[in-house]
Amino acid sequence: MSNWKWDVFFDAFPIIIKGLYITAGLTVASFAFAIIFGFVWTFLRRVPFKPFQWLVIWVMEFIRSTPPLVQLFFIYYAFPQLPVIGMTLSPFVSGMIGLGIHFSTYISEVYRSGIEDVQKGQWEASTALNFSTYKKWTKIILPQAIPPTIPMLGNYLIIMFKEVPLASTIGVIGILQLANNYGAKTWDYVEPLTIVALLFLLLSYPSAVLVKKLEKKMNRNFSKNNMFEKSS
Repeated sequence: MSNWKWDVFFDAFPIIIKGLYITAGLTVASFAFAIIFGFVWTFLRRVPFKPFQWLVIWVMEFIRSTPPLVQLFFIYYAFPQLPVIGMTLSPFVSGMIGLGIHFSTYISEVYRSGIEDVQKGQWEASTALNFSTYKKWTKIILPQAIPPTIPMLGNYLIIMFKEVPLASTIGVIGILQLANNYGAKTWDYVEPLTIVALLFLLLSYPSAVLVKKLEKKMNRNFSKNNMFEKSS
């Protein structure tokens, strides 16, 4: 550790930490976008027209199979050149849309698994009660389908937080970009990049522990409900 410089560490820390709100803000914005757009994919896949379903599934697979970095470049650099769109987006908005759409395809699968776990009797009951489609989904299906998926959604939030530094390649000034900028000026990269790693660890690890505890609690509640249903 002879190359380690504490003076560089303490000098770089207040500079790099200023970008934390950008990194955290982009994570929250992208995750919110992914949660909302995940419902769009889910309901598009339920359209009762097979060719349309196949098209939606193909688009989702294409997005999942393409690196998010390529998608970020396409949205930021190619969108302004498309005649149909022709719109220039800021780095932050491009990052939010790119990461949000990419992760929405995975979150859609989480929603789908939760919806498919809703018992058939609940669907039949909503039909027997003559509920509208909107009321059936908001009052019966989603309240039962979404809670069990919360731990998995939490895992995707943590994964997204660790993928957000990709947005630095299109100009988002988060903690990674600030660390690179500091290293480019001083030729000291070890300390600023270590700060970035520590910040990700300090934020990701407690979140991962919380998600695991939440998952265990959900599993216990699910087991109790199943035992109650069997006994009744």
